[in-house]
Amino acid sequence: MYSGTTFRTKSGLIMGVHQKIDRVARRALAKKLPKKTIFPGEKKILHFEGLNGPDGIKRKSPGRDEPWHYIDPLDETDKDLKTMIEDHVHNLTTALIDNNHERAAFEAAWMAHAITDGLTPAHHYPLEEKLEKMRDGRGLETRTSAKEKLVLPGKTRREQLRNNWQVWGAKGIMTTHLAFELGVATTIAGQRIAKAAPTDEEYAHVREKGVIATFEETLERISHLELYDEFAKAGWTRRLARDTRDILVPEIAKLVCLSWYYCDTVASEKREDHYR
Repeated sequence: MYSGTTFRTKSGLIMGVHQKIDRVARRALAKKLPKKTIFPGEKKILHFEGLNGPDGIKRKSPGRDEPWHYIDPLDETDKDLKTMIEDHVHNLTTALIDNNHERAAFEAAWMAHAITDGLTPAHHYPLEEKLEKMRDGRGLETRTSAKEKLVLPGKTRREQLRNNWQVWGAKGIMTTHLAFELGVATTIAGQRIAKAAPTDEEYAHVREKGVIATFEETLERISHLELYDEFAKAGWTRRLARDTRDILVPEIAKLVCLSWYYCDTVASEKREDHYR
């Protein structure tokens, strides 16, 4: 999802989808947290988005420890993103137990970013596979400069032009990806996100099943909407805009809230056990 230009820390406060989802999720979570809580507030979480978030790493150090938030909803063996989310769950829970406020804010933001991207239809496209094929099998870790990220190689000048057109031309891989995410940002800009607060049943469900199982359930529901397929074929339709506003973004914000709640609950229980 779009998180601003990443040129400065506050670039995504108005149009940033990640920032909006974080705000909606944190305000929903506030209704379940006690008044005295060590869970990081909205401002501290947003500090680790945009320039200080995963998208900022892509500009600062391309190809080096760059988070890759893509997942194939139909491939049960595609577990890299789930493992990344699991790590954030563990780290956030540990930070909350240790009263490490800055680390907790960082983990809350980066976990929310991974979840949001993982549920974004544009991130369900097999981008890594397509790019590696165009780059003669070279992995994404070899793209260590802005030029290597933006300009694809080719054995001949003609092949290079063809590869880059397939990525950056009309309806190209990245052109379509960026257009979809900008469409989401435009659609929800200035809009209130309704139905984003989890129900008591959903809070109980995530406590029982855990974050990853709940993520998988949400991923399946969103995948069945086939929003990205519709966008690639017909562009930004009324149905697509409606489902983005009324289903996609609320579902994502709800899961971010539930995931934070899970970490806070587990941390609270472990602190209580420690002091008994």
